Order: sequence, then C-alpha cells, then structure tokens
Amino acid sequence: MAVSIDMTASLLAVSDLHISYQENREVLDRIRPDCDDDWLIVAGDVGEIFDGIGWALGLLRDRFAKVIWAPGNHELWTHPDDPVRLRGDQRYRALVDLCRKLDVVTPEDEYPVWRGKSGPVVVAPLFLLYDYSWLTPGTTTKEESLRRAYDAGVVCADEMFLFPDPYPDRASWCSARLAHTEKRLAAIDAALPSVLVSHWPLRREPTKIMWHREFAQWCGTDRTADWHLRFRAAVAVYGHLHIPRTTQHDGVSFEEVSLGYPREWSRRGGTPRPIRQILEGDA
Repeated sequence: MAVSIDMTASLLAVSDLHISYQENREVLDRIRPDCDDDWLIVAGDVGEIFDGIGWALGLLRDRFAKVIWAPGNHELWTHPDDPVRLRGDQRYRALVDLCRKLDVVTPEDEYPVWRGKSGPVVVAPLFLLYDYSWLTPGTTTKEESLRRAYDAGVVCADEMFLFPDPYPDRASWCSARLAHTEKRLAAIDAALPSVLVSHWPLRREPTKIMWHREFAQWCGTDRTADWHLRFRAAVAVYGHLHIPRTTQHDGVSFEEVSLGYPREWSRRGGTPRPIRQILEGDA
C-alpha cells in the first residue's frame, strides 16, 4: 500500500553563489526545492557577468515556485570581461529588467507575502549599498579608514569595478537607496511582520568576527541598525561576509546564508548544501 506524504513548503535562502567558479556552478546545479511550493531568496552575488547572472537566476526560477533577488556588489560590477558595459544605476536597472523577464522578484517590485505557519509575512528584498560609516577600528574618518585598509592591502574590488554613476560616489548612491527603501518599508501594512533581505548586513556586529576588520567599511551602514525593529522583522537575511551563521539581535534572527568561494566552503568539509530554511509555510 502506497503512503502519501504531504510536504510543507519552506521559505529558503542562499547568497554569494559566485558562479564564476566551476565548483560553485556544480553546487548551483544541485540546488533543488524539497517541495513544489518552496520559495527561494537569493541575497546577492550570483556572479559578475550579466548573461551568467541571468542564466543562474533563470535556472533557479525554473525549479522554485518563486525566486526573490536582492543585488550584491558583484552583480553591480562593470567587469572587464563583461560585454555589457553599463555602469552604476543603469546596470542595476538593466538587472531589474532582466529579472522581470525571468519572473524573479526584485527590490523594485511589489513585496510578496509568504503565508507561513505563524501567519503572513512580507518578504522585502532591499538594495542598500554601504557608506563607509563602519570605520576601521582605531580610525575616526573615512579617509583615515580607507588609508589604513590600503596600507594593509585589504581593499574591496568595488573600488575598481563598482561605479556609482550618476551619483558622485557610492556613499551618495547608498543614501539615495536608503531614502527610497525607507519609504517603501514604511508603507507596509503595520499588522504584518517582515523578512528583510539585504546583501549587506543591517547591523555592524556580524563584521566583528572577520579576520580583516578593515573590510567592514564596504559591508553596510549605521543608518540601518534599527531597521529590524522599525520594520517588524521576523528574520533578517544577508550575505556578503562569507561567514554563514545565525545570530540574534533584539530577539530577531539574523541569517548569513552565503556559499562563498570554493577555498572557503571546502574547509568546512562535506558537500555544501547552502540553502537554509528561513520560515516554514502552511502544510
């Protein structure tokens, strides 16, 4: 006699797939839903090459009931090997158009509502950037903090590949994104909690375990430190640090869900299965 098992859908998340590495493309090929109704959050850094980003997101969209994407810094690079030469906000807008053709939710679309065991939750993908406010320990200005990073040889490649056009600098672009996003989050029904999805962590604390603390200035902004409280986060999802773990801040779970580079995940042993359950849905 056959036994029928009803699977419960899940809201899942992953980030930092970095598909420029063959080993990571093999990991991507193994990512599958456990249930036909699973949703997948992709919190940035799929890759650097425009067509490759589309290929990977399209592959995931074919497998999952819904895919929700927030950009990372690598998607925003104008990489020397990429035939798509768009820069800054134009590149971001082109990525949004690409995602819409693939039926992938972006930070510019209506936020979808996940129907979970504890009730409905708004899933909000965010594009925020950073503003160099997370200074290198022992420094007091952006200029001093950057100089310390250059002296230590710890410099984010954004300084070469991530152009802020038409803004004068990345901090100005960040400020514009924060203002735009705050308005959208404030318009969410006050009765609904949220899942906040950003490539960069909303709070600085997760960066304090990095080997190279100079890198924190490329990782976020002080201006989002209370967003998990202001916007009723049930969970905050992020990547970028390549340090997958769960932490708690003010009773809210912060989930770092990155795969990272092969040299990083291979040290953890075993075959990586980078997707993590964020919330469970109704049966």
